[in-house]
Amino acid sequence: MAILTALTDVRRVLETSRVVAVLGASPTAGRAAHYVPAYLASQGYRIIPVNPVHAGKSLFGERVRAGLGEVCEAVDIVDVFRRSDAVPGHLEEILAMEPRPRLVWLQLGIRHDATAEALSAEGIDVIQDRCTLADHRRMGIAPNL
Repeated sequence: MAILTALTDVRRVLETSRVVAVLGASPTAGRAAHYVPAYLASQGYRIIPVNPVHAGKSLFGERVRAGLGEVCEAVDIVDVFRRSDAVPGHLEEILAMEPRPRLVWLQLGIRHDATAEALSAEGIDVIQDRCTLADHRRMGIAPNL
């Protein structure tokens, strides 16, 4: 698999994905970790929020999971809203997911090349330092409603 940078690949990911696990999801409306997944939900994506601080609460119509290990269904994208230095701490958790996600998306401002390379070596595509909301809007992708 690969570390994806081409806009055609980004578009393909957004057009073919349906289920997004949001690592670091937030209930605070002004935070990107809330308004980005809220936008994706409004566009027809199923959002599975993951945040141990808010586990058991409801966000985007789903129960917040404490960790990725609680996500038992197939996920197309793990969308990461964590600081870059926290990303390596999730590598084993991502690799332990069953089934594994097709792609890990590190949001705008988030980049960790070593983790991206490790995920890619394990067959998981990676997008780094891009915003799903901005890309979805900019590319004019139709809702999955």
